[in-house]
Amino acid sequence: MDKTDILTTLMDVGRGPLIVDGGLATELESTGCKLQGDPLWSARLLHTNPQAIKDAHYRFLCAGADVITTATYQASVEGFVRHLDVTPEQANQLIMSGVTLARETVKHFMADQPPSDRRVPLVAGSVGPYGAFMHNGSEYTGAYAAEMSVEELKAWHRPQVQCLVTAGADLIAMETIPSMKEAEALVELLREFPDSKAWLAFSCKDGQCISDSSRFSEAVQLASRSSQLVAVGVNCCPPALVNPLLDSARTQRRQGLGWVVYPNSGEEWDTYTGRVLPHRSCSHSGATKTDTWRHVWVRRFTATTLQRMSSYYCYTM
Repeated sequence: MDKTDILTTLMDVGRGPLIVDGGLATELESTGCKLQGDPLWSARLLHTNPQAIKDAHYRFLCAGADVITTATYQASVEGFVRHLDVTPEQANQLIMSGVTLARETVKHFMADQPPSDRRVPLVAGSVGPYGAFMHNGSEYTGAYAAEMSVEELKAWHRPQVQCLVTAGADLIAMETIPSMKEAEALVELLREFPDSKAWLAFSCKDGQCISDSSRFSEAVQLASRSSQLVAVGVNCCPPALVNPLLDSARTQRRQGLGWVVYPNSGEEWDTYTGRVLPHRSCSHSGATKTDTWRHVWVRRFTATTLQRMSSYYCYTM
């Protein structure tokens, strides 16, 4: 899809909320895929079972998703070379295949639907933080950023972003970013792809700060300086943190920059076991729709759950 058309789709709030898919790994695990503890997580299936990824994408589209994200959050050239014993070129092709699988699924889905005014779903190329490659839970602390420069972080992310852009992702989803330094690196890197758009979502430790203890309001100010970002927000955090975080940065968000918010259902990540633990203070039902939090992108739900959750929304200007 042309990048101008993407912006038109994103900003067309008159047609109702734009709904993102649920947690891809959660959906895959619900069908029997074994992902917990895998250093490549759902990205391994790009190599071993791409049809399972397409089937999951299709179920999310049937459930009403307007955006599907690629199975590349934990994909990297170095990770694929190390864990799949492939060449760097083969690793590049695997990352690109994530976009191809998603686009093929959108085409198949639209061909199966009767004529309607439904928006053509977008494909967001998922880019996780460097900490996801480290596979030690550091995407929720950002501690590694203290030992890396902005240029080193840009160099790390460049091959993944290049692959997603080359493969034709409609926009880039920069997700679970824990530190200001890594966010700065990604925003700078995005300028190397001037025709591309993206959203930037942070992991957060409380209702005021992202994971490295920087203020979320500062993160929003950083995002507001980029004309290529269409949205900024949070993901993979307890729903109870969302309103305080958005309220803390509302005045720092430039006009035309949307919120992107897709919390989990309240679980916590155990860095020792590499597993998701239930959160006592939040039920699986997620969050309540309010005037402040009107449009929410929801993750860690299966396609079946997403279909039931008509009270969840995903995008606001």
